[in-house]
Amino acid sequence: MVRTRGIRGANSVTENSREAILTATQELLKRMIEENQIDPADIASIFLTATDDIDADFPAYAARDMGLIKVPLLCAREIKVPNSMPMLIRILIHVNTDKTQDQIKHQYLGATKKLRPDLSKGE
Repeated sequence: MVRTRGIRGANSVTENSREAILTATQELLKRMIEENQIDPADIASIFLTATDDIDADFPAYAARDMGLIKVPLLCAREIKVPNSMPMLIRILIHVNTDKTQDQIKHQYLGATKKLRPDLSKGE
């Protein structure tokens, strides 16, 4: 049975530049799509967030550059929480799939693995 599932992921950038934002976002999106064997036609929407220290460009442009032209995209700011990880981009993909929750492979790249070690095991 096909259901809409959420797939989460995070990546960090080393600098607040257009190139760094688009590169990190594309790296994460590609990994999320590949690891979960997503057909772009099955993506219902993608929600992208960035911390306050990232404002050189919209992370959503990375998805557009990847050809995700018809997918609804939305960018937003992360809640500013004291001592939270800086320079962070998060993505939530809503996808129509027959996979169960247990089959979904959330992706936390690099230093962001410590945000959800329970979801990053073996990756």
